[in-house]
Order: sequence, then structure tokens, then C-alpha cells
Amino acid sequence: MKLSKVSIKRLILLAIAIACLVPAMPAAADPERPSRSEALAALKKSDPDERRRGALGLAIVGRIEDGPTLLAALRDADGLVRAVAEEALWTIWSRSGDARVDELFRRGVAQMGERRFPEAIATFTRIIELKPDFAEGWNKRATAYFLSGEYRRSLKDCDEVIKRNPQHFGVLSGYGQIYLHLEQPEKALEYFRRALEVNPNLEGVQSLAERLDSMIVRRRQRSI
Repeated sequence: MKLSKVSIKRLILLAIAIACLVPAMPAAADPERPSRSEALAALKKSDPDERRRGALGLAIVGRIEDGPTLLAALRDADGLVRAVAEEALWTIWSRSGDARVDELFRRGVAQMGERRFPEAIATFTRIIELKPDFAEGWNKRATAYFLSGEYRRSLKDCDEVIKRNPQHFGVLSGYGQIYLHLEQPEKALEYFRRALEVNPNLEGVQSLAERLDSMIVRRRQRSI
């Protein structure tokens, strides 16, 4: 059965919710929740169902250091493994390891979803003050600045994300969006290509990059 990206995200969120509801249960009473070592091992199996289970497992119990493993899974032969690995990366990147910061993070995301951008920026600024090494705090503030039209501030925060997470394909594509708004299509294309080098499954970015490339070629031809 082919699952949409929305269905995959719901599956991961459901699995995480179940895991959070039973944190104190013994492992023997929770056979559906894999250990981290089991999830990592499953991702190396030849059976795609096992690799899917491994990627989903890391969404539940993975750590930030499992990022390279999930980044490699973005090139898996199985499309569902690739899709689950992408969502698992976002889930892992969003874990700060600090309950207070995680609560603020959820609040900031909710504020951004409600388009309360000044409040979201203030919330993510507090996160950055509390845990400056948490790359996703910078990323979400960069997004809030972008949605507020503060492109230069967004760029500065993107720089901070890349210092901490150089393979963050979301930020790389975000650079591209910012440079498009700053009317620098060549620079935008450069970053869209960099994002695709990390995650070749970004269909929207791929389509945009192809259109930009054609536009730039036509522009150069007219200038000759």
C-alpha cells in the first residue's frame, strides 16, 4: 500500500504518542517499541519491511547522533523507507534533550502555526538563550523571521543552524527561498542544489530548481 507523506507523518506521530503514554512499562510488556540498537540493526536488513520498522523506530527512540544513519536512508531503494527516514530526521532534530526547552519549542511551533510571528520569535529566542547548541531552535526562529519578511535576520539564523547541523536540508532549501525573495536566483539555485545533494527526495525543491535553471539559461541567452 502506498502511503502519502501526511499518512506517514501521522503514523510516526501515533507511534511517538503511544511511546510517550507508556514510558514506565517494562520492555517485555511493550513488544512494539524497539530499542535503539534494534532500530539501527533493522535499517541494515535486506528486507524493506525491516528497514521501514527501523526508520520508524528511530523516530521514537533515536538520538541526534543517529542522523547520519537516517541521512543515508534517504537514498534507500524503498520509497517508504526514504519517506519515513525523512520524517524521523525532523523528529530527532526537534528533540532538545531538555523538557523545559521542548515545551517552549512546542509552544513556538503552535504560535507560528497561528501566524503569531512576533510571539513565536520571542519564544524561539528564549530557546536559543537556554540552549544555544540546539540547532532546531535557530531553524524555527529563521522560519518565523522568513514568514515575517525579515529575510536578513532569517539568513543569519540559517547560518547558525548550518554551523550546528551542516546536513540540514530544510535550512539549505530555506536559504534558496530567502534568496528568491531577495531576487538572487543564481544563489537560490545553488542552495536548492545543495539541499537536493543531501536529500534527493524533495520533489518541490527539485521542480523549483529545474524551473530556476531554465530561467537562468534563458536570461543568459538573451544577454548574449
